Amino acid sequence: MALTTILISFLALLSCAFILYDGVCLIRNYQKARKLRVPIRIMPINSLNQIWMLLDRKCTSLVRRLPGYLGNNNFTRYNWRGWELAERCQSHEEMGDVFIIVTPGRNTLYIGDPDAVVEVFRRSKDFPHDAKLTEMLDVFGPNISTALGDDWRKQRKITASCFNDLNNEVVWSESVSQAQSMVKHWGTMTSVASVADDMRTLTLNVMARAGFGQSFEFRPSDYQKTTSDLNKKPLQYSYRDSLQIILENCILIMALGPPFFAKSWLPAYFRHIHQACTSFKAHMVTVYEEAKHNLAKDTDGKQHKKAQGNLMASLVRASQEAAAEATAKVPGSYQGGLTEQEVFGNMFVFNFAGHDTTAHTFTFAIYFLAANPEVQDWISEEINTVFGDKSTQEWTASESFSSLRRCLAVLFETLRLYLPVPPAKWTENRTQTLTVGQKALFIPPQTMICPSYAAMSTDQKYWGVDALTWRPQRWIQEREGQSAGEEEMITPVRGTFLGWSEGARDCPGRKFSQVEFVATLAVLFKDWRVEPVLRAGETMRDAQKRVLRLIEEDTGCVLLIQMLHPEQCPLAWCRRTKLS
Repeated sequence: MALTTILISFLALLSCAFILYDGVCLIRNYQKARKLRVPIRIMPINSLNQIWMLLDRKCTSLVRRLPGYLGNNNFTRYNWRGWELAERCQSHEEMGDVFIIVTPGRNTLYIGDPDAVVEVFRRSKDFPHDAKLTEMLDVFGPNISTALGDDWRKQRKITASCFNDLNNEVVWSESVSQAQSMVKHWGTMTSVASVADDMRTLTLNVMARAGFGQSFEFRPSDYQKTTSDLNKKPLQYSYRDSLQIILENCILIMALGPPFFAKSWLPAYFRHIHQACTSFKAHMVTVYEEAKHNLAKDTDGKQHKKAQGNLMASLVRASQEAAAEATAKVPGSYQGGLTEQEVFGNMFVFNFAGHDTTAHTFTFAIYFLAANPEVQDWISEEINTVFGDKSTQEWTASESFSSLRRCLAVLFETLRLYLPVPPAKWTENRTQTLTVGQKALFIPPQTMICPSYAAMSTDQKYWGVDALTWRPQRWIQEREGQSAGEEEMITPVRGTFLGWSEGARDCPGRKFSQVEFVATLAVLFKDWRVEPVLRAGETMRDAQKRVLRLIEEDTGCVLLIQMLHPEQCPLAWCRRTKLS
């Protein structure tokens, strides 16, 4: 009894100490924020606290049920991940182009002025990337997402060279093949609730082919391993299956680290995660050694072209060439290339970024299209104009991608409203100056800088009175005499659209994702159309409105911005009649 009392007292004192410490930090950060002379919002909990990140939506949802100001206040508005999507322009309309959120952890400055945002990205040394926000991606080794300074510049130069035209052709052909299998399967079903899961399968298979040179047939989500399968004896997973398990459990893996899951006392499910990590690493080692072996035999350069179509082989070649260049300049230097761990780390990031972000964007886009049949007709007209009666085997990225601007507009419009990965910078250890509108700010050290992407991408000043409406046509210039396949896309005001970030640290896989998206959309909507499955007594227009409500109300941030329960609105696919 006495021991229990002592333990309870100790935990109570420890809790009080944490609360007191957070209180002191909050007061200190508030004093820093006041010097900026911008509107302030105070949050009692650090939004980046790992425990709070697991509970934030549930807790704020419960608090909102309280009456009056108790349930509707700054805490419920700003103290949860993804609040920017709910607020859109409202906060900046209330507080102006810039405001700051104060927490016990860090202060975060939100900027809604495009010119200031462009300036932040331009001054990458003054406003660097904060590696702490992405350090969890170091699961298999250092990589371009976590590197800084000269190390980042080396990795950027090498990795950027891997995303080339030959790789884009591989992405295109594999996307077309996977999409054909997927839509053929969907066409046999009266109701498809697995769109999000199947899109994850497609993007996984495309990455397997373009990243590692390994091809897999499309398998509908109905055939995937279930949680019950993972309670059986451990398996030696294929590359594809091991990566799938890793991506499905990436939050746990990134938070706890792969070695944790090797503990013998853990349930079988967790040991399977460990086996998946071990298998994936083994597959990377195999492909890595094979790429080195092939390059060593490539004395006449015949393997060079083949290697460029495979991210792993391209990464190894580019790394060896960079190392040789550095050695030529400084004999004995081996700093120009990537280490083995950096190769593995970057390949994991390629897989993670190229899979999840694209899959979530696909899901948003397909549901938007299901609610907007006129847009389906619009892109189908373009697809049929560009390809005519050509078989899909004749489709190529080099000849067709640049003509499918309406399909690309669907991608841009979806990212405009639902960006999977919001960008962020910080001031590091120095005070930085920044002009926002007519106001010069002296931003203290350790301050996060967040472009208000959800506000600027829906501001009527830049996007018109229907800025909150999903309308891909806004991206196409209207010119008399131009037909589908010949149109040009608009260039938005710089800083108002951050689909692949901006500046030196923008996404090197931009073209990769665009080619994958456009090729897939071309297959899905050339001869097919999609619509929501009707509920009893529901009209099609009612069903379309229901889909739009689900997108708006069911979107949240897990690790990325995504639809949380798209299966609640099953879709139906059928062949379209020829347009007149």
